Amino acid sequence: MSRQEQTHMAVLGALSVEPMSGYALREAIRDVLGHFWNESFGQIYPALTSLEEQGFVARQPGARSGSSVFTLTPAGRQRLQALLSQPIQTAPPRNGLLLRLFFGRVLGAAACRALVTAARDEAAGHLAAYAKIRETTAAEGGVDPYMGLTLSFGEHVSRAVLAWADEALATLSHLPGEPGA
Repeated sequence: MSRQEQTHMAVLGALSVEPMSGYALREAIRDVLGHFWNESFGQIYPALTSLEEQGFVARQPGARSGSSVFTLTPAGRQRLQALLSQPIQTAPPRNGLLLRLFFGRVLGAAACRALVTAARDEAAGHLAAYAKIRETTAAEGGVDPYMGLTLSFGEHVSRAVLAWADEALATLSHLPGEPGA
């Protein structure tokens, strides 16, 4: 699946939840999908234009003067289903933390401990954010089961990172702090 098709899938998917302005769509992709999907903001507006030209979304006047709200058309829903049905293409991993730890003897244990501590803090922050999402959505009637699967995945990954970070910090605590020490 091409990068453009992946962007189209994210945009069509977000619009399948509810009609949105380009700005609201950008915010939804950042704030909601951003927990598991990264989309360049520079791709969203060109994608909307392309999807509109292909008849997959329709533009309607928004509440504010000059604003537009985009809705998913029936053809857009079919296109979304077709994109979602394609095989998943996994990207090779690129993890800057693990790359640095792999060469940790050059960096030194103290610097590696700082990196792992930062990763642990980030995972704890994500776990707290997921708890807040659960709390907010429970107050609004609960999490859609399909969306809940992605939320559960994020929680599991965050807990796994916390457990790994604790183990890594214990290992690093027994190593000399400076490179070559």
